[in-house]
Amino acid sequence: MNGYELLGAVLSVAAAFAYVNHRWIRLPPSIGMMAMSLAASLGLLLLEAVGVVAVSAPASEILTRLSFDQTLLHGMLGALLFAGALHIDIDDLREQKVAITVFAFLGTVISAFVVGLGTWLLLPLFRVRVPFVHCLLFGALISPTDPIAVMGILRAARVPRALEIKIAGESLFNDGVGVVLFLTVLGVATRGDATAGEVAKLFAVEVLGGLLFGAVGGYIAFRLLRSIDHYQTELLITLALVLGGYALAERVHVSAPIAAVVSGLLIGNHGRTLAMSDVTRDHLDKFWSLVDEVLNAVLFVLIGFEMLRLRASAWLLAAGVACNVVVLLARWLSVAVPVVLLRRVMPSEPGTVAALTWGGLRGGISVALALSLPSSEHREALVVITYVVVVFSVLVQGLTLGALARRLPGGGDGGDGPEAPAKH
Repeated sequence: MNGYELLGAVLSVAAAFAYVNHRWIRLPPSIGMMAMSLAASLGLLLLEAVGVVAVSAPASEILTRLSFDQTLLHGMLGALLFAGALHIDIDDLREQKVAITVFAFLGTVISAFVVGLGTWLLLPLFRVRVPFVHCLLFGALISPTDPIAVMGILRAARVPRALEIKIAGESLFNDGVGVVLFLTVLGVATRGDATAGEVAKLFAVEVLGGLLFGAVGGYIAFRLLRSIDHYQTELLITLALVLGGYALAERVHVSAPIAAVVSGLLIGNHGRTLAMSDVTRDHLDKFWSLVDEVLNAVLFVLIGFEMLRLRASAWLLAAGVACNVVVLLARWLSVAVPVVLLRRVMPSEPGTVAALTWGGLRGGISVALALSLPSSEHREALVVITYVVVVFSVLVQGLTLGALARRLPGGGDGGDGPEAPAKH
């Protein structure tokens, strides 16, 4: 298959799964797409086991050519983050800026180190031995949370607005923080001679550089949008901001995900109100909502089909299941500690810790980071464990989150949970 045929095949499968899910299954789109992809993968593997068809080798070749990690980290992620930030009210973020900053930065760091330590202590019980620095890599790649699968369920359950903003804001920014943390730990793991000062400097340059780059890029795009009134050209400007800006941010070694979020917030707020006509605003919203939906569909289909090239022993799968306990405990600590620290200056709504802990779903970025690990004797173990944790997170936590949200103080009965997800 050439590149065009691969793209056509993936989009065709995504469209078929989306139709089946919307017509009959009626799960939240991301959960439904991933569940059907997993079911299809298991069915193909079963057919191969009984000798009906051989799928592992050709599937592995196709998935390798698709390069899920490169496709997501250096292409789709910027558009997904921009589209998500585009519909966030910056005034709401300002009200929760302290909480969001602490959750996204301190919480992600706490989670990464707790997961790293817990995994390092747990894995030997399952005959899996991974050095501490590689366990820390796993902690860094599994700590970013994914807002895609959770936001619709929370909105349908009518959770308090402040809590919804905390979850959305944290998820948008901790993707960037998680990627920076992962790259920092990866540099230590591969070089082995980085000092604490060098690590802190790299982390600061990536994060602060990403914030500044996104602000500058967003402002330039804002000025361009304000100077014309032609929605076709204005859409092209936003595309250039997302794709060209993301590529340039990577070239100058600042956090491209954080830059995408900042530029999306600027265009979605100041750009929307001060630089666009009603016609442009309508086209912009519809265009980026469509991009968001299509990319999410493709993303979760690919996550499901990645199972076709995993090679795991029973011990390794059991280790992956056990690691869910470590990841959830780390998530609870990464939420509870900031809530306690902020209690006097910014009291949290009842149920904040429970909602943020169970609502911290892991998704495509964790799988992509795991697949981007360089070849080593520990890589396969980390990829399999990551995959098991992500599948549990999306399917188990995602399917039960609506029920939890409706039981929170302030949660309503304004929807049927998974059957009636709200769109972005």
